[in-house]
Amino acid sequence: MTYTLTEVRGPVGIVVLNNPARRNALSKPLVDEIMAALADFARRKLRVAVLRAPPGAKVFSAGHDVEELPESRRDPLGWDDSLRYLIREIENFPAPVIAMLEGGVWGGACETVFACDLIVAAPTTTFAVTPAKLGVPYNVSGMMTFLNAASLRIVKELAFTARPLSAERAERLGIINHVVPVDALEAFTYDLAKDIAALAPLSIAVMKEQLRILAGARPMSPQGFERVQGLRRVVYDSEDYQEGIRAFKEKRKPQFKGN
Repeated sequence: MTYTLTEVRGPVGIVVLNNPARRNALSKPLVDEIMAALADFARRKLRVAVLRAPPGAKVFSAGHDVEELPESRRDPLGWDDSLRYLIREIENFPAPVIAMLEGGVWGGACETVFACDLIVAAPTTTFAVTPAKLGVPYNVSGMMTFLNAASLRIVKELAFTARPLSAERAERLGIINHVVPVDALEAFTYDLAKDIAALAPLSIAVMKEQLRILAGARPMSPQGFERVQGLRRVVYDSEDYQEGIRAFKEKRKPQFKGN
């Protein structure tokens, strides 16, 4: 079974998330296919990559595949999280990556989209950061991705409430670049990609890498880093974590007790 579709239009490579039965959850097989496509685009020296779901999708991606989350009391720092590899692949891809969005963008899919260089969304797009709904923690590098996309107060609102953020508000806050009517979304995005592809690729590649390094240049002591990493274990070792995973699999609302 294939989980993505790929297409090349001149200097532009396109990856389509195509596992609607699982709402394009970012499972390891799906992530592996995205990364393989990006690696192929890089070898072919394509000048732009576009990441999207099929036209008319109600959900761009449901985020992390909950079935792949580690069992309780397993060391979270030892978890081989495929999403981490995908984020790095997007950030290190030697050309701009454009996210073209319709429908819901949930959980880890928000991080994936925010790691892209440009974001174009239909008015139907919403963003929801959902770990608190499941009783799971979030990793430090993912929080950095959020902080590079939005202000601290907006990140806190997204993380603490799990409420959907509309595309219109996201554009107003500078989180995404453009909101475009659904019937114009493809043409607008591919025109943007063509404009980028017509410019000097080495110049753009160097500027992308410069901005990546500068965006990650946040001072932190070794003790502080150890502290924020270790905080994840508080959640993984909790009864709430087990309850959140069970409730998701049993399709019911979790009953969190704070322990």
